[in-house]
Amino acid sequence: MKKSDFHFDLPEALIAQAPLAERSASRLLLVPPGEGAFDDRHVRDLPDLLQPGDLLVFNDTRVIPARLFGQKASGGRVEILIERLLPGNEARAQIGASKAPKPGGRIVLDGGGEAEVLSRDDGFYHLRFDVDDALESWLLTAGRMPLPPYIRREPGQDDAERYQTVFAREIGAVAAPTAGLHFDDALLTRLRDRGVQFGHVTLHVGAGTFQPMRVDDVREHRMHSEWLNVGAELVAQIRRTREAGGRVIAVGTTVVRALESASVDGELHPFAGETRIFIFPGYRIRSVDAMVTNFHLPESTLLMLVSAFAGRERILAAYNHAVRARYRFFSYGDAMLLWGGHS
Repeated sequence: MKKSDFHFDLPEALIAQAPLAERSASRLLLVPPGEGAFDDRHVRDLPDLLQPGDLLVFNDTRVIPARLFGQKASGGRVEILIERLLPGNEARAQIGASKAPKPGGRIVLDGGGEAEVLSRDDGFYHLRFDVDDALESWLLTAGRMPLPPYIRREPGQDDAERYQTVFAREIGAVAAPTAGLHFDDALLTRLRDRGVQFGHVTLHVGAGTFQPMRVDDVREHRMHSEWLNVGAELVAQIRRTREAGGRVIAVGTTVVRALESASVDGELHPFAGETRIFIFPGYRIRSVDAMVTNFHLPESTLLMLVSAFAGRERILAAYNHAVRARYRFFSYGDAMLLWGGHS
């Protein structure tokens, strides 16, 4: 299986550069199982598409303002993208500079203070920050929202709110779980009134989610590591939902990765820790019955994940439909509702 098996042509004009004024106004492509016809809907139609007793599972991770700028002692400009916060005002990060800094090197930060390079490993740097507050708090004023690389503009004031889900609470992601961006308080209220239940996992999305696959053979790809937590309360909630005949719907690929990482032989267990799970066709996803998901980049691991769930040909046909119908793609774009059950 080659990464080129997951290629599709996408006009650049369809890459959403900003969110819509209303979160739930995004379009929603309904992709039923089998050969059922695609249906062009809107995210606000979700209460009509779900049933009382269904369970929506959200990722409650919160994006940190993880992008920083500064300069080396030599004067060279540096861009820092924090990948993960570590104890002791330390962090794992990517660094963009004309010449890679060496261990022991110091970076004077535009927001005040300095960062010292402790080590480098596998393309990431281990940094220690000398700033006047706990790093997590300092970033709230000194950091910038890390918009994805395909958004060709600087982040604005609106992005601080809109590149964050309304239910975000566990700080630690450097990229948003974008399927959740479509849900606003009004839609959540309507879903709750419909009898739909809500559950949460935490998976801190890392910057590696934007890194392209560098091998042609899909099976040779090695995923970046991300931290997740699937709690005992959610495990019990999913069990009760299934026993009552309800369906489990993941809001986003990160929820699927979290639930599958916490599953052993199809049985879900509480789990907190790291995952490198890579889901592609041939893998059977058993933790969810459906998923709400945005449209993903060509040849990306996320496109492979949804192909494992709904079938590669079915997904590529849906993407071609979305291109023809001028759907908006990627983080600030539109969404799909995928049902499992392909053969």
